Amino acid sequence: MTTSTHETEITADPNVPLVRITREFDAPPEKVFRAHTDPELVVQWLGPRSTKMRVDHYDCHTGGSYRYLHVSDGNEFGFHGCFHEVRPSELIVQTFTFEGFPDGVALERLVFEDLGGGRTRLTATSLVDSFEGRDAFLASGMEDGVREGYERLDELLVG
Repeated sequence: MTTSTHETEITADPNVPLVRITREFDAPPEKVFRAHTDPELVVQWLGPRSTKMRVDHYDCHTGGSYRYLHVSDGNEFGFHGCFHEVRPSELIVQTFTFEGFPDGVALERLVFEDLGGGRTRLTATSLVDSFEGRDAFLASGMEDGVREGYERLDELLVG
């Protein structure tokens, strides 16, 4: 089976320090949602191909938390946060902190929209506390990591 790669749209809101990521997947919302909530699946796609992911804990339910590391060239990069609201196949609201910049906490909202025909549109927003923080987030290379991760997710969803 071949995979279809959709365009990943990443935009910075001009009025608030927010990044919006929109991406369609050729899989139903239940499958895309599960790939975001099951740690055994998350490690297979989250982040660029050049990194390996190691999960410390990943308890995706309302009130749960997570911590994971991306390992690249012997360097470890830690990330953690809390799940504030989790609605199966619909919504995840969570915080996101890169441990290398612990004061830069983002509030993230992931909406899984059923497009019918076994397709899903994912809209993810990340709100930070300043335009400088948002611009640093964008300058960090996150765009390439997000695009590569979603290409990997396409591959995973085919299975």
